[in-house]
Amino acid sequence: MPELPEVETTRRGLERVLVGRRIVAVRVRDRRLRWPLPPGFEARLAGRRIRTVGRRAKYLLIGTDAGTLLVHLGMSGSLRVLAREQDPTTHDHVDIVLDSGRCIRFNDPRRFGTMQFIRGDPARHPLLRSLGPEPLSAGFDAAYLWGRTRGRRVAVKQFIMNARIVAGVGNIYANEALFRAGVSPRRAAGRLRRAEMARLATAIKRVLASAIRAGGTTLRDYLRTDGTPGYFRQKLFVYERDGEPCRACGTRIRHAAQGQRSTYWCPSCQA
Repeated sequence: MPELPEVETTRRGLERVLVGRRIVAVRVRDRRLRWPLPPGFEARLAGRRIRTVGRRAKYLLIGTDAGTLLVHLGMSGSLRVLAREQDPTTHDHVDIVLDSGRCIRFNDPRRFGTMQFIRGDPARHPLLRSLGPEPLSAGFDAAYLWGRTRGRRVAVKQFIMNARIVAGVGNIYANEALFRAGVSPRRAAGRLRRAEMARLATAIKRVLASAIRAGGTTLRDYLRTDGTPGYFRQKLFVYERDGEPCRACGTRIRHAAQGQRSTYWCPSCQA
């Protein structure tokens, strides 16, 4: 599933070609996304001029002069920038054609992604209004984590993956941040000490920033807007390395399921 670094990489790729352009046509081939595209979706977008390309957690927010196109890539989606319209391939569900001649193509094999055109303040939308702070913002730090974890018995990995606590820390980067912080993913969030909270907040910021610089992580489906993969996979310390030696100490990486998600950790490096 594309996580925050993959969505931010997509946002940056789109921003360069979308801002200031006008949408001349929208072509929908399959309306059956996570929530079906409603009748009139194409007409609401056609003719609109794009003002901004933003992101909130794992959602893209393409602001126009009449509303905001909210996009979520789901589990397998991607947005490609094409130099011109081309014949569609399998799972190419939506094309947005610009006055520059370029085409933004939404491909989603599993159709768990979504596109919604909304009016008014996007922050008030039901999908966004309950989200916690952005992990790369000044509002997310050790003091914030300390305050939110007091008395919490939930495992720390599940805690930092709760979007109401912090927006956009997905499974890959939760595993990697906990390794870098030297914290076991199975410990109760409320049992971590202040120094451990400080290490964890710093590790989350650093691993996300590093992944963005590498263009995200391509495991299976994700591609950047130019069709190339993300290269952060080469820098993963624990994720999907079950049974392999820890890059820091040589101990074999372990794997277990937590909250129906795969967890990877080094039993020696992570206390």
